[in-house]
Amino acid sequence: MSEEDISAVMAIENRAYPVPWTEGIMRDCLHIGYHCQVYEQYDELVGYSIVSTAEEVGEAHILNLCVRPESQGRGIGRWILQRIVEQARSSGCRQVLLEARPSNPVAVRLYRSAGFEQIGRRRGYYPLPEGREDALVFALKIDTAR
Repeated sequence: MSEEDISAVMAIENRAYPVPWTEGIMRDCLHIGYHCQVYEQYDELVGYSIVSTAEEVGEAHILNLCVRPESQGRGIGRWILQRIVEQARSSGCRQVLLEARPSNPVAVRLYRSAGFEQIGRRRGYYPLPEGREDALVFALKIDTAR
């Protein structure tokens, strides 16, 4: 992801989430050194991911994984998730963490089918237009001996 991608990323973010990240948050993630990737299909942006890694403790944390709404249901999210896990493995990470909204059953099914296990719940983690929503915390143990 580069500065030039931010407006296209924000267009997807604003359509995909009830309370989207701000452009400032996206720029901060880019400049702080998180692994910010965009994914294209036929020269069109179809998704993006933002991952924080703490290699010293062997963890990668998926902060945002998003597929544009009109491209969902085509395996793109699974493909992006596989790329993230492979990147984490090659960086020496032993675990990948993420949070998901209980109100997003498609994402929850994707993570579970990819081997992620729910390890907790964060009460009131996500903002909503009115109120807050819990987050389901998932972890995937990965083998780094490839």
